[in-house]
Amino acid sequence: LLSFKPEAQNKALRKASVSSILRDEKRAAEDEIHVKPAEIQRLPRFMQEKQMTGAQILMECLTEQGVDTIFGYPGGTILNVYDELYNYESEGRVKHILTAHEQGASHAADGYARATGRPGVCLATSGPGATNLVTGIATAFLDSVPMIALTGNVANTVIGTDGFQEIDITGITLPITKHNYFVSSIEDLADTIREAFKLAASGRP
Repeated sequence: LLSFKPEAQNKALRKASVSSILRDEKRAAEDEIHVKPAEIQRLPRFMQEKQMTGAQILMECLTEQGVDTIFGYPGGTILNVYDELYNYESEGRVKHILTAHEQGASHAADGYARATGRPGVCLATSGPGATNLVTGIATAFLDSVPMIALTGNVANTVIGTDGFQEIDITGITLPITKHNYFVSSIEDLADTIREAFKLAASGRP
């Protein structure tokens, strides 16, 4: 979008063609990140765009935390994350292991953490996808294995209405987790992910 001063807006719109508007917008974007046009294509995708989605924030925070492997199974409310995950995988930034069942993903993440000493990460959709992680989460908790389980959820407007594939997964897993989070605002997402990894890697996992 372009921002004009009120007194100049009408005059500018009359004179500017579509091509000149696009050209000015591109030049402004290049100036903002202080790179030459040829260098823009080498930047990570999220830096080429003006605003990050929740899926981009999640994936960028995971790679920031050193995550190189994610175990999971896709489903309805997590598909936007999988779209971004496959982009990161195609760029060689992270590897996704598709399991036959969400429970397999949680056990695989548990095994990864035991083998590497780093937090294992598993990914599932809401409702039955989330509940299928429970046995693996309990195993990791009781054996003090650092693991991060990420699940999608229904829209905020549907929370508490017994909507399709809605389940109180934070309530279900409260007795078998070191800590859990319900993130309802995208503004809290990055800090929550960082805090989760810090807690998983400190003290008793």
